[in-house]
Amino acid sequence: MTNHSFWYYFFSLFGITLARYFLIAGGAYLLFYLVLGKSLANKSLRLKPLMSGSVKKDIELSVLSAVVFAICGAFIISEYSLGATLLYTDIWKYGLWYLVVSFIAVLVLQDTYFYFIHRIFHQPLIFKWMHYGHHRSGEPTPWSSSAFDLPEAIVQGLFFVGVSFIVPLHFITLVAALVIMTVWAVLTHLGFEVFPSSSKNNWIGRWLIGSTHHSIHHRKYKVHYGLYFTFWDKLLGTEDPNYENDSH
Repeated sequence: MTNHSFWYYFFSLFGITLARYFLIAGGAYLLFYLVLGKSLANKSLRLKPLMSGSVKKDIELSVLSAVVFAICGAFIISEYSLGATLLYTDIWKYGLWYLVVSFIAVLVLQDTYFYFIHRIFHQPLIFKWMHYGHHRSGEPTPWSSSAFDLPEAIVQGLFFVGVSFIVPLHFITLVAALVIMTVWAVLTHLGFEVFPSSSKNNWIGRWLIGSTHHSIHHRKYKVHYGLYFTFWDKLLGTEDPNYENDSH
């Protein structure tokens, strides 16, 4: 890998992060709210109309978050160039099987990290300056998926900084985890349920977090803190007891 300056990496990653956000979140909003909105009305999870100006506020926070994530990414690559991280580029260094294992491990670690910091963010003493921005639009849209206050964006970004120093990861694995994170965040903030209603009775609805599961969090605040999986919510009693029996 050719070495560049920190700022080269920063501006490159800032552009990539913004492009990823507008492509995935914007594409989902365009499809579900503007193109297919009326035909998918029966799949809508919204109980209230979209708040005036909420999309603009979410985009503003998301751009701020992109700055933070780009700084974190530029730091990771700069440290990799110095040989300080455990990132690697030789796909055969640990074997193909390790790509799969490490990818799953990163998702589990991130879900665990997110669950506990998310619960902390909702503590009354710090909620207003750590996490309020993500909830100020009321019921979410795809634009809400990356809308974080500055302190929260920093804490979110530090996960990938930390994991790059403690878990050997191929760059493919790291990029795949980032893409999955973006897509999954848009899915859970979609405002439309894309899983079939029967999914609550199988492993998809019971163990994976979808739009319905996360929309309950945006209404009740004190339940459903996970990112990808429902494991921690079930284990620690923060899953809404009516979730699996709720038809909406």
